[in-house]
Amino acid sequence: MKRPFFIIGIMVITAITALAGIFLAFKSNIPPPDIVFLNDAVMNAAQAGDISESANILTEQLSQAFEEMDSARMNRDRRLQIFLFLIVIILTITGGLLYLYCEKNILNPFRKLQGFARRIANGDFDIPLEMDKINLFGAFTESFDLMREELKKARENERTADRSKKELVASLSHDIKTPVASITAVTELMLIVAQNENKEKEIKQLETINIKAGQINSLITNMFHATLEELQALSVTINEAPSTAIADLVKNADYENRVKPFLIPNCLIFTDLLRLQQVFDNIIGNSYKYAGTDININAYFEENFLIVEIADFGVGVPEEELPLILNKFYRGKNTETKSGYGLGLYIAKYLLEQMSGDIRCENGVNGFCVKLILKLAG
Repeated sequence: MKRPFFIIGIMVITAITALAGIFLAFKSNIPPPDIVFLNDAVMNAAQAGDISESANILTEQLSQAFEEMDSARMNRDRRLQIFLFLIVIILTITGGLLYLYCEKNILNPFRKLQGFARRIANGDFDIPLEMDKINLFGAFTESFDLMREELKKARENERTADRSKKELVASLSHDIKTPVASITAVTELMLIVAQNENKEKEIKQLETINIKAGQINSLITNMFHATLEELQALSVTINEAPSTAIADLVKNADYENRVKPFLIPNCLIFTDLLRLQQVFDNIIGNSYKYAGTDININAYFEENFLIVEIADFGVGVPEEELPLILNKFYRGKNTETKSGYGLGLYIAKYLLEQMSGDIRCENGVNGFCVKLILKLAG
């Protein structure tokens, strides 16, 4: 509140100075000749007997009167000059002070607002708008910074919603692949039976179902692939869960009933059961696709981890490809005739790492083996 009084003070001083100048200009008239003095001069000249002496006396008196008038005029002009000089100095100083005041308290804040608006337009919501301690536009500036905070929150909420939507699409796309694969497997069995019984109508219908299931699987895979590319990570929520839940996860993934009976030691593990289901779906689904044999599952403790081995009886993976099969989009040489995008093991590795676990792949004695490393709770 001190700044407005400063401006008012400058305006009052300027107004008083201007009024003083006007008063001085109108009150500084040249004084008229002294009438008494002139009468005395005329009387003295008349009393002189000589006309020439009278003229000289009169001339001398009049000259003295006019010299006094000239002296008064010069004093007046000098005072006016000094006053005008002071007025110019005061107005210059006042104008300079007003300019500095406007530059600091009006123009600079608006320049900051201009730069702030440019940053907001470019999507930079992290840098707050600087505010002076004493600012005529304090409330105005604060409102702009509040707008920045609200825009930042809105942008973050938008990103969160968009991310959640993409994660939902990715999760649903992947989960739908399992029932589609079940439909394909059942259809193929029914197709074999129909071919053996020479039921042409049923054969055509089953072939159509099989073709459509393949199309659905292809579309889902493409959608999952595109969504995964836009996501930096799939969210994982870790909780304590009993190890007995693994049996249900395996049962849900083993739609062809190829897994042999197994036992899981009782314990608590840190995991996200939804994401762990995706891991088992991927591992067992790969075994169906590339090995097509029975599956053995074995579990044991190793330090602070529960190791779950999933082994089939297939041909395995060439040793030179083992370090690469966990990479995104990598597919081995023996997978050229199989559909896929090389994402299953990559996703499984990422999800297990988010659960403080890991995955290892190796060739066993009788086939290919995948080891899931799950962190123990407690």
